[in-house]
Amino acid sequence: MTAPRLEILFCPGCRWQARAAWMAQEFLTTFGDALGEVALIPAGAGVFEIRLDGHCLHSRKTDGGFPETRPIKQMIRDRIEPARDLGHSDR
Repeated sequence: MTAPRLEILFCPGCRWQARAAWMAQEFLTTFGDALGEVALIPAGAGVFEIRLDGHCLHSRKTDGGFPETRPIKQMIRDRIEPARDLGHSDR
């Protein structure tokens, strides 16, 4: 079984690469080697999306605004390690 791939698509023209990198660091810190890869992908105008194995967890355009890390971490956990305790992110 392949380890999960997390993708963060962002608009470089909107200067969202720092936000994307910060979120990638948050997810890597939380999930460590449970994730096989975290990819930062420059995308089109206004795009900010987070995908896990191709499944969209958040899209700025359809969900509105930028996501908080807490619900995204919970979604990732529920898909890759349902028994994992996220500590303060679960409260």
